[in-house]
Amino acid sequence: MQHAPQIKAFMRHHFRHFNAAALVDAAEGYSQFLAEGNQMLLAMAGAMSTAELGLSLAEMIRQDKVHAISCTGANLEEDLFNLVAHDHYVRLPNYRDLTPAQEQELLERHLNRVTDTCIPEEEAIRRIESNVLDDWIKADRSGQRYFPHEFFYHILSSGELEPFYQIDPKDSWLMAAAQKNLPLFVPGWEDSTLGNIYAAHCLRGHIRNVHTVRNGIEYMMSLAEWYERQVSARHVGFFQIGGGIAGDFPICVVPMMRQDLERTDIPLWGYFCQISDSTTSYGSYSGAIPNEKITWEKLSIDTPRFVIESDATIVAPLIFAYVLASETL
Repeated sequence: MQHAPQIKAFMRHHFRHFNAAALVDAAEGYSQFLAEGNQMLLAMAGAMSTAELGLSLAEMIRQDKVHAISCTGANLEEDLFNLVAHDHYVRLPNYRDLTPAQEQELLERHLNRVTDTCIPEEEAIRRIESNVLDDWIKADRSGQRYFPHEFFYHILSSGELEPFYQIDPKDSWLMAAAQKNLPLFVPGWEDSTLGNIYAAHCLRGHIRNVHTVRNGIEYMMSLAEWYERQVSARHVGFFQIGGGIAGDFPICVVPMMRQDLERTDIPLWGYFCQISDSTTSYGSYSGAIPNEKITWEKLSIDTPRFVIESDATIVAPLIFAYVLASETL
């Protein structure tokens, strides 16, 4: 991925109004926030790993532009699926025209559709299952417990998957995170394909202690400890892709610490940006505007706040390119 100054100049020249202007404002705010010595947590919902966000996010991690990630279990595993099974994915540009019968045909071919992209069950899901199951059982038998992402970090660092790589590993954001030992927080991991598989192995008795994989409460405790360490010397910003649990879980650490732990010295988030195409209506968290978060003591009235109502698969790589290009000026 190229991050020449021309990218930044192009965006500043052409992106002057509406969501385009909000994109540039948010990207410039991101750059300035980091330039002041602060850190950024990325919250990632949706199917961004299947959208191959690793093509741009991995470099952000390597260049210390992202300092922690909260993501869904699906995003955690789907980056790994893409790493080992990319050539077996099937793209369906005409997905809007599929009939129920054609969807059934995809099922029978063991292709799991995510919008226009099908994840191959055997080459992706079952291949990773065989590797991670060995680690689950080993930890279970030895009485050890790890977070979901720690099992993945171990698999990647062991090199056992290298023979199956079908993309350049530098384009895997999870690989970049593992190499940095980046703090990851994966709320609701059980709501993922491998989380379901883990539950099945517990039910079948292959895993004796269901708590071998550490849970969401422990993730919140770990996040609180991480946040407290960071804000002792700097501010921490919040860059959110989509909504749901990937965003709501980590942003709540601040009111939890301030209100429930009665740590009123804990500062609020120092920057906030959300990319979403969800409308503000009927209590939707995905479409909630930043001002609502002031009432929950997540953001202050002085927190720089940005909303970009657009497709994150387009917007996020552009913001990342802008932030990385800032280093070359």
